[in-house]
Amino acid sequence: MSITAMNESSRMFYEQESQSDRLVRKSKETPFFPIAIGVCLAAVGYGVYAFKNKGKMSTSVYLMHLRVGAQGAAVGSLTLGLIYTMVNKHILNKPE
Repeated sequence: MSITAMNESSRMFYEQESQSDRLVRKSKETPFFPIAIGVCLAAVGYGVYAFKNKGKMSTSVYLMHLRVGAQGAAVGSLTLGLIYTMVNKHILNKPE
């Protein structure tokens, strides 16, 4: 089988998979992906809860801070997952 045929068959497989199938596949490939989504949702949930106590801050500035906090939490958890994977794979030499 040529490389072109493999690329076309894998592309067809990915085009046929549903959103839930894709989420399950990505979760198995990178287990910190759903953790990052959960951390991001928790940050947004806290922001929605704390919205009533924002004080004199304008809504647009508050939402911008909330977005940056949620993105930072997601990127931070993905970074921790990357460090964990690198330590297991390269330093401790654990097989996959």
